[in-house]
Amino acid sequence: MRMMRMERSEKSRRYTVILGLVFFCVAYIILAARPMGHELHFTPEWTLDIASSVSEPREDDAMIPFRLGQTMGYFTPDGRILSNIPFPFKASISGSLYARYGSGSSSAEFFNARGESQGVINEYGFPFFSDDRIYVFLPGGSSFVKCDSQGKREWLYESYAPVTAFSSSVGGTVAGFADGTLVAFTPDGKISQRFSPGGSDIEVILGADISGDGRMVACVSGRNRQRFVVSEKTATHPRVVFHEYVTEDLTEQVLVRFSKRGDTVYYNGSGYLGVVDLRKSVSSHVPVRGKIVQVEESSVDGMVFVLSRDGNEYTVTALEPFDHKAAEFSFRARSSFMQVRGDAVFLGRDSKISCLTVSLR
Repeated sequence: MRMMRMERSEKSRRYTVILGLVFFCVAYIILAARPMGHELHFTPEWTLDIASSVSEPREDDAMIPFRLGQTMGYFTPDGRILSNIPFPFKASISGSLYARYGSGSSSAEFFNARGESQGVINEYGFPFFSDDRIYVFLPGGSSFVKCDSQGKREWLYESYAPVTAFSSSVGGTVAGFADGTLVAFTPDGKISQRFSPGGSDIEVILGADISGDGRMVACVSGRNRQRFVVSEKTATHPRVVFHEYVTEDLTEQVLVRFSKRGDTVYYNGSGYLGVVDLRKSVSSHVPVRGKIVQVEESSVDGMVFVLSRDGNEYTVTALEPFDHKAAEFSFRARSSFMQVRGDAVFLGRDSKISCLTVSLR
């Protein structure tokens, strides 16, 4: 009898162990299960030559600007060239305006995207368009003018130090100078922020941007040690809301770009894209080949596309929020550009423009 009771006890322990293992496996499968990630797909839609026959623009055409080599113009999302404009010396183009000008021009006529004359800029210098905003950098490189929609001077800012960084948004303008000063302006030209980030042996602003609401500015500044700084406008003085040291000093102008929502800012580090989440005050460094040329946002699940250049090799890097590298591909070209509209990525390569649609599946 005693032997039988021992056998029953042994069997009971085995059943208990087996049931425990089964329960553990089921619980692990349930708790550890994760949905399978989606893969990023690029689908080629069309490729056109910028020397193709020019189409007459329709009333509802979306007009996308391009600039390749010494040619600029506009094309449509469905692959029609609307204008093909050679320029022998210099030119500026945005989604709304364009102009050609020479090195010694005292004036420049400018046009809208449909090729209709919009006015004449009677300023001696170099015109620059940011969407429908018009600026002129004056000779000497230390001063600039903001013009109205007809090209007439609205306001002027003069400095003794050369302008080394510049950007504009609906909310205002920001300029960085060789002496390490960063100045932000309201749309009507009043100074909203003015400060020197400091913290380096050599003071210079190498890249800057201003948020869409004009409330924040960001910049890469200095040499030895180089810093990335984000500042917010307050009632009394600028307040630094984020800063970090750049891992390796850069010696040329760099890209700084706020997201459309203003909650993320990107900057070009040495061999990486700096991504800063301003809501959480955290940053990440995403390896990127070469110098960053453009950062463009997509409507596909908050994806961001980065165009970078290393000599004649261009690389497109696709990022999922907030810093996950989803895809990367490279191509060779003498000149290139990238535009993103909705789920479409438009890439220019020398004399060609290609359209790729993006999907996650």
